[in-house]
Amino acid sequence: MIVIRLDRVLADRKMKLNYLAALVGISNVNLSYLKTGKVRAIRFTTLNAICRVLKCQPGDILEYVEEEE
Repeated sequence: MIVIRLDRVLADRKMKLNYLAALVGISNVNLSYLKTGKVRAIRFTTLNAICRVLKCQPGDILEYVEEEE
């Protein structure tokens, strides 16, 4: 399972979700869905923009965790 760690990266950068959304150019609602893990996909262009603004790697935002059986 892929877990979204955007909230952790935002906290490390002391950045608000609204500010990131404005810099990336996507709606606050869509970014909020991403942050809470309520999305099934993310465009590479969006991931690229988030990583550019936050100065991070995709692995800082996305984490693979094995599902319990």
